Amino acid sequence: MTLLFKTALKPHILKNSIKVSLIVGTILNLINQGEHFLSDGSISYAHLIMNYLVPYLVSTYSASINEISTGKRNED
Repeated sequence: MTLLFKTALKPHILKNSIKVSLIVGTILNLINQGEHFLSDGSISYAHLIMNYLVPYLVSTYSASINEISTGKRNED
């Protein structure tokens, strides 16, 4: 488990996960709350945060597991 967290905190994984989160999270927010953004409706900030957090976590986990399984953990 420690190896997973160490790998997840590598700069290249963090940078890519943030990019994925910004793109996918924005799309999810537009799909899920688009009408609220365009009108004066109330925005669910819990959903807004989750729409960015979930893609970030999935991307980070996926990249970390891939790096560990391919043996690239000693690079960087």
